[in-house]
Amino acid sequence: MTGPTGEDRHEHEHEHEHEQERRMSREHAVAMIERQAAACADLGSPLYAALLTRVAEDVRAGGPCAQAIAGHEDAPGDALVSLRLLGGVHALALSGRAPELAAHYPSTGGAFDPARPDAAWPAFRATVAAHTAWIRDWITRPPQTNEVGRANLLIAGLLTTVHATGLPVRLLELGASAGLNLRADHFRCVGPGYAWGPADSPVLLENTWRASPPPWLTEAAAAHPELTIIQRRGCDPTPIDPTTPDGALRLRAYVWPDQTARFARLDGALRLAARVPAEVVPLGAADFLAGVRLEPGTLTVVWHSVMRQYVPGAEWARVEEQLDRLAAASTERAAFAQIAFEPRIGAEHSFQLSVRLGGAPPRYLAEAAPHGLPAHPLPAS
Repeated sequence: MTGPTGEDRHEHEHEHEHEQERRMSREHAVAMIERQAAACADLGSPLYAALLTRVAEDVRAGGPCAQAIAGHEDAPGDALVSLRLLGGVHALALSGRAPELAAHYPSTGGAFDPARPDAAWPAFRATVAAHTAWIRDWITRPPQTNEVGRANLLIAGLLTTVHATGLPVRLLELGASAGLNLRADHFRCVGPGYAWGPADSPVLLENTWRASPPPWLTEAAAAHPELTIIQRRGCDPTPIDPTTPDGALRLRAYVWPDQTARFARLDGALRLAARVPAEVVPLGAADFLAGVRLEPGTLTVVWHSVMRQYVPGAEWARVEEQLDRLAAASTERAAFAQIAFEPRIGAEHSFQLSVRLGGAPPRYLAEAAPHGLPAHPLPAS
């Protein structure tokens, strides 16, 4: 009887190393999923918090969810693989292909019991198992939230820049997704002591500020009850057409099913998109900005919200070069402003509104959760 050869031992050691790598990758994925579960709990989605807790367990055990995300286990946290998984499953429920799961999702007319937040788990797991190939394809594309609640901050920034310049606006958006926020001047914003936008708007942003809005906003809003926007144009590496059924489904799929107010805002924005034209071109932010020039008699506004994390560092350096070029060219009659609502460095789930007018340094005006409501003003900077 002969023992294992050196070649056999080598293969065994090689397979052992591969198994260790797979286990480490899986644990990385589990940690990212658990982190997103905590974020969903903090941001008001007990349904998704509970489901992701079970998804993490299923991935660790090598279940259907592990098969669905296979190949993406080592993706960084900002790739949001868990939200891609949730979005793909939600799309199946919204399109009628997962009726048992739809019965648990308020977004599809189902019932959610806060006392049993993970009651949807068996149907969720079965849906993933039955549609693994479809979900795997969905996961290859980045999330497209296009949250219109963020327009609360963007409009506030736009009002203060228009108030300072008095010029009609060329509105340009980086990472525009479906371009819904390019129609933000048609939204209605209301809160204590504050109302702005068309009273009959299909998009109602309520509870815009935690307390009274800041004086700089009320002054600008009173002076400019309407805005003159002469161009609406944006860019995105993979833009969505919100006027098509497939585009609308993709946008709805990334709204969390138990957050019905967000669904109502999105539905209103989709109706607006059908009647207010805006162009979103398939370009990266740096290439898009390279073609932008300031025009006399206008205020060129470049805005972006919760997109910086998706742009590689080298490209963002090019974006900043282009923004600096535009800022340096800004004049009183051909003005430039950058408005951003992006994460605050070193803070969980906290995002800040910054406004940069011409060559001046950016001012940080307000802070909010990532969905944009409610906001609170920051001390004058």
